[in-house]
Amino acid sequence: MSDAPDGADAAGPVRGHWASRAGLAALRAVSRLPLRPLRALGGVLGTLAWWLARPRRHVTLVNLRLCFPAMPERERRRLGHAHFRWFMRSILERFVVWSGPEARVRALVRIENEALVREHLGRPLIILAPHFVGLDACGMRLAMISGFVTMYQPQKNPVLEAAMRAGRERFGGAVVLSRRQGVRAAVRLVRGGLPFYYLPDMDLGVRDAVFVPFFGVPAATVTATSRLVQLTGATVLPFVSRMTPDGYVGTFYPPWPVVPGESDEAAARRLNAFIEDRVRECPEQYLWSHKRFKTRPPGEQGPYGD
Repeated sequence: MSDAPDGADAAGPVRGHWASRAGLAALRAVSRLPLRPLRALGGVLGTLAWWLARPRRHVTLVNLRLCFPAMPERERRRLGHAHFRWFMRSILERFVVWSGPEARVRALVRIENEALVREHLGRPLIILAPHFVGLDACGMRLAMISGFVTMYQPQKNPVLEAAMRAGRERFGGAVVLSRRQGVRAAVRLVRGGLPFYYLPDMDLGVRDAVFVPFFGVPAATVTATSRLVQLTGATVLPFVSRMTPDGYVGTFYPPWPVVPGESDEAAARRLNAFIEDRVRECPEQYLWSHKRFKTRPPGEQGPYGD
């Protein structure tokens, strides 16, 4: 599921761990608030982050300029600000699904087209979940239907990493693997019938990636989806998470058809086109603060100035 930002403390490991534990305790306490005031607080924190987190604001605006060049700058800034507000709401509410009562999680998150996943349980299955801000909550609710395996980026802060793993593994036999463990462990579990909750749309560099358009801009897109299908014979079931005024909705889409002889590039183009369509439906909830275009084709300079 979505990787939390690093929480390392420059003051040193002992003090940093104490501060991390205190921060996590505070977030768990805040998460007990009813949804309406919790959402209001998240919106306020999102506005503060928009003005104070200048590097992430810069990344967000660069991405929006690349993907929506015809959009007026004022509208792009409004969209970026809205994204920060939704993102911070999702961070606060992550502690509802990581530590709140199971009944509250069930009431908070609704799954649409649940029959699509149930008919494929017990057989190799890849649940393709793009980086919308609600993917953690919807993934946790999905774990109540079926266990799954997912992967995450290791954190510098061991307290944060432990809390993240414990939260994500609390329901339904979910298995959370570090990227350091590689894909082989996940492949074994998928072959055994455990669904793979797979996040396919991050820039992980040139290795095992092809450059295909994302909103018309060449983007390093991992080819793992097509390779996983080849290795496991899995069905690919797209799943998109959205935050709504009263909670979350996770929607399953029909399985992707098997295309004999489809190249990695063609599969990556199909993936990006699907994500583009979903982003247009709910642009403020896509993860624009990620450096999606950091890796460039040979000879091309990166857009972020780093």
